[in-house]
Amino acid sequence: MTTAGLPHYTGDAGPYAGGDPYADYRTPGPDGFPFTHLPDLADRRLGAGVLAANDEFFAERENLLRPEPAHFDPEAFGHKGKTMDGWETRRRRGTDGAHPFPADEDHDWALIRLGAPGVIHGIVVDTAHFRGNSPRSVSVEGTCREGSPSPAELLADDVPWTTLVPRTAVGGHAANGFAVDAARRFTHLRLNQHPDGGIARLRVHGEVVPAPGWLAALGTFDVAALENGGQVEDASDRFYSSPTHTIQPGRSRKMDDGWETRRRRGTGNDWVRYRLTAQSVIRAVEIDTGCLKGNAAGWAALSARDGEHGQWTELLPRTRLQPDTVHRFLLVDAPPATHVRIDIFPDGGIARLRLHGSLTAEGARRLGARHDELSG
Repeated sequence: MTTAGLPHYTGDAGPYAGGDPYADYRTPGPDGFPFTHLPDLADRRLGAGVLAANDEFFAERENLLRPEPAHFDPEAFGHKGKTMDGWETRRRRGTDGAHPFPADEDHDWALIRLGAPGVIHGIVVDTAHFRGNSPRSVSVEGTCREGSPSPAELLADDVPWTTLVPRTAVGGHAANGFAVDAARRFTHLRLNQHPDGGIARLRVHGEVVPAPGWLAALGTFDVAALENGGQVEDASDRFYSSPTHTIQPGRSRKMDDGWETRRRRGTGNDWVRYRLTAQSVIRAVEIDTGCLKGNAAGWAALSARDGEHGQWTELLPRTRLQPDTVHRFLLVDAPPATHVRIDIFPDGGIARLRLHGSLTAEGARRLGARHDELSG
């Protein structure tokens, strides 16, 4: 079955039969859904968090946003029952013995603060390893509330919530994906499971829409950073890890926390193209090869262009890189730019790219207009 062209999974999965617990996991495959190339706005590395849940009897709500795939240990049991790597609530019951099942409207919920506010294009509700104890259906709502509202403030009667995923049947032990068509900026989500059960992971894929006032107050900031609205538009190779890692907050902690390509044989080179927060002037560059020791890029070059069809201008000529090192370069009289491309030679990887600069007057105007349009 497909829903809006996406695979649609329903019903329980078979009991765990031993061996690889992911062997019978229902998923569209290694390429994922058509929106999973976009960054996860609910990534804890961006500052996302699960603020509250009405129930987490069997497994903690915080597991929903763990970055790694859900782990399953068939021998792990605690004093409450099976230890699961996800969010799992107790079994709901009806009002009395004559009505043992919960009412249709009964459900469990969790409140999620996105790490970076933005436009959501797709959501994955992953029920990995919840085979006979996943929810029958799920729904997701979103709202835009600036600042740091408390759970009580988010649950107040006057808070408007927009339905992003209507109540939809889902499958156990499956990656349940939903395309979202809501051209609005959201800061918080409410994940509902009907009536109860367990969800392993929540992924929220979209585009970051930063607050212009905050960036204006900063003045100079990283105009490529994901949290500031930068984005990877394309890359030559994503074999070992995603190029989006290069614009994540903080330094990489291990090799696969950066971008690494397969080994090239012959000619050519690898590259990543970035879209900046808005039109900017870049003054300083950091190319970090942290944790990449025998596989760092040998050389790198940077170029920039203004607009989708502008001419590429060299910012940094081909320059030797060292393994596991932060390289810093000052730029003089760099032109205004909306896009930057890094070329690495011949292959390998970089951990982070930082482009420190400030918005032009035109860039600030366009960013403000987009923010206002998407904030309604």
